[in-house]
Amino acid sequence: MNKKYIVRLSEEERQTLLAMISKGKAAAYKIRHANMLLKADADGPNWADEQIAEAFSANRNTVRNLRQRFVESGMNAGLNRRKRTSASKPKTLDGRQEARLIALRCSDPPMGCARWTLELLTDTLVELQVVEAISRETVRRTLKKMC
Repeated sequence: MNKKYIVRLSEEERQTLLAMISKGKAAAYKIRHANMLLKADADGPNWADEQIAEAFSANRNTVRNLRQRFVESGMNAGLNRRKRTSASKPKTLDGRQEARLIALRCSDPPMGCARWTLELLTDTLVELQVVEAISRETVRRTLKKMC
């Protein structure tokens, strides 16, 4: 059974949320979250998650997560989006591998080539066993970032 998080707004919190909504100067998701918290207030309208979700065209889980963040971490956590704890995908090249790529790019191209191409760089990085596999786009983005 899911744990129910009861939102109880103090008068100060309620006034802060109402001021945020009436000014309309905050990000749209913050205003939406403020409206949801006001409707979820146990001392106010005390709407159910399903009602709030339907009224604001949100998923019921969004409302549940909003309630949980507010109860456990306070109003700032309830209004703001949750920060990522880590990158969505680990980087393909670490610092040492990026340095090898830059050094390779700055060196003279192989015999028979006028300059380094992305394909040539990717093939050479794999041949030198700097990485097992790498895409042209990763090489391009790394070079663009560094040069």
